[in-house]
Amino acid sequence: MTASAPGAPLLELVEVSRHFPAGEGVVVALDRVSLTVRQGEYLAIMGQSGCGKTTLMNLIGLLDRPTDGTYRVLGQDVAALDEDELAALRRDVFGFVFQRYNLIATATAAENVELPAIYAGLGRRQRADRAAARLERLGLGDRLEHRPPQLSGGQQQRVSIARALVNDAAVVLADEPTGALDSRSGQEVLALLRQLNAEGRTIILITHDPQVAAEARRVVKLHDGRVVEDSGDTATADAAAGAAEPPRRRLATPDLGEAVKMALRSLRANLFRTVLTLLGIVIGVASVVALLAVGNGTSQQVVDRISAMGTNLLLVRPGAPGVRTSGDNASLTPEDAAAIQALDNVASVAPERSGGATLRYGNRDYATQITGTWPGYVQARDWELAAGSFFTEVDVRGYAPVVVLGQTVARNLFGGDDPVGRYVLVNSIPFEVIGLLAAKGASPMGGDSDDAAFVPLTTGFMRVFGSQYLRTITVEVADVARIDETQAAITALLIERHRTEDFQIRNMASILDTVSETQGTLTLLLGAIAAISLLVGGIGVMNIMLVSVTERTREIGVRKATGARMRDILLQFNAEAVVVCGIGGVLGVGLGLALGTLAEQLGVPVIFAVEPALMAFGCAFLTGLVFGFLPARKAARLDPVVALSSE
Repeated sequence: MTASAPGAPLLELVEVSRHFPAGEGVVVALDRVSLTVRQGEYLAIMGQSGCGKTTLMNLIGLLDRPTDGTYRVLGQDVAALDEDELAALRRDVFGFVFQRYNLIATATAAENVELPAIYAGLGRRQRADRAAARLERLGLGDRLEHRPPQLSGGQQQRVSIARALVNDAAVVLADEPTGALDSRSGQEVLALLRQLNAEGRTIILITHDPQVAAEARRVVKLHDGRVVEDSGDTATADAAAGAAEPPRRRLATPDLGEAVKMALRSLRANLFRTVLTLLGIVIGVASVVALLAVGNGTSQQVVDRISAMGTNLLLVRPGAPGVRTSGDNASLTPEDAAAIQALDNVASVAPERSGGATLRYGNRDYATQITGTWPGYVQARDWELAAGSFFTEVDVRGYAPVVVLGQTVARNLFGGDDPVGRYVLVNSIPFEVIGLLAAKGASPMGGDSDDAAFVPLTTGFMRVFGSQYLRTITVEVADVARIDETQAAITALLIERHRTEDFQIRNMASILDTVSETQGTLTLLLGAIAAISLLVGGIGVMNIMLVSVTERTREIGVRKATGARMRDILLQFNAEAVVVCGIGGVLGVGLGLALGTLAEQLGVPVIFAVEPALMAFGCAFLTGLVFGFLPARKAARLDPVVALSSE
């Protein structure tokens, strides 16, 4: 901005008009008004209601733009300025004193006074000191922390004056400053304005009261939007005639910390509504954290169970591919198992045949599953012994009546006693317990793996099952990298032996890969469900923020009148949305962890990970940015004069 020449006007209106649309016509609020104001003048603009006084004040204070004519501030034509440049002039040149005070009800007196200094980019300590000094000067040093509802009308007007002075404004625009005050408070305000003018400030007083107008050294009367009388010639006014000093450009970057502070104050003022808004975000984030933890835990449990069986296994079962059959199918025999044992890359083979049986020890009976197999079973299944030994090839060939018990069977028959060396009856046939298997836990296919007993395959055929067919042949491969090659070799061998494909082979490594893929799909599905709830919470945030913009339209007008630019308003309302979502994100993560822990205590498998919590919080933060933007943009685009006139 260039400096004006010595003696040049501070403000200059040339043939300025302001028209407003009214149905199919227009209302002429100002009609070709020309007015010049020099620095240090005390000017009263007087007229009855509806004559255009307030419209003229709005134009002078850059709250509105003229329809026609030219308006210059410090020699600069305001028509060439954008919204942010106008905001900078309002901040640095003008101070507003409104009839209805226009204080922010949720802010203290000091915070209200600091408002223009915030938008001027002053530091926190500097603006706090300025606000305290201005209020102290106006006799409100003991009211710094009082909010507007705790102040009288006169005190609120003095706070408004202090706010107008905090940036050392050259021009004070006072719109009916005594209209809402009693006579004593009104006189105090007028005395303050006289004092400010005596210090060299330009005072423009808007009033309809002749007694108030008499305070000014120059009176301009309006009627039907036109100047009908001007008591003084600005060229010879007894005001200071020096050149108006242009405002210095200040770096006025938005203060994020201050925006967050104002956001918290606003949210605290509408606590119940804030809690309801938080609820949607909290539920969404908690859903993401808890559901993904449970989903990961459940999926990992399935993977662990399959991994416990071994990922280097091939399971050969009877029946043609795609045909579900029982273990009585005669397509697999022990001879098939022996032939597979001779193949390359086969580490061990365990043919299996199972059936139900009742075991008895003393007066205790227990029904369980009996499996006949070969000694290679424990190697193939990676199952260790807790006591004793597993049966041998000699036991298989000799049809030995021996049995190895799982932990569940041993516990039910023997309690805490060692079962090794004792005899149990299997379907009334005595078997010697030669071994006790280590605890295995849950079966990959469901059920209890430890609820089982094992006998030599030949003994089982003769004494338990009756028929000599296999239900499964478990094949352990030596090199898992060649498991597909081994599977193909087994397939070729059995087709050659059976002359048909009357068997099925399950590759445990492939099953694990499939389960892992399913796990990823399940996690994605659970995450999508949780994200939907977060999206719903975000929509709730946007709705609440839109309501907030509507309710706080006058506050937005006050902020713009005190120098807030569009990006300041945008930052303010976006900060509120981000603060809500940020707090909701933190609470949601905490709630999600708590729900996951509770589920874990109830026996549900849970795996907590940092990534879902960070993702959920990040999504909540992003939700605030995205869904807060539209309401914030709406607030930033409000016309200041329209916003100030809202109820």
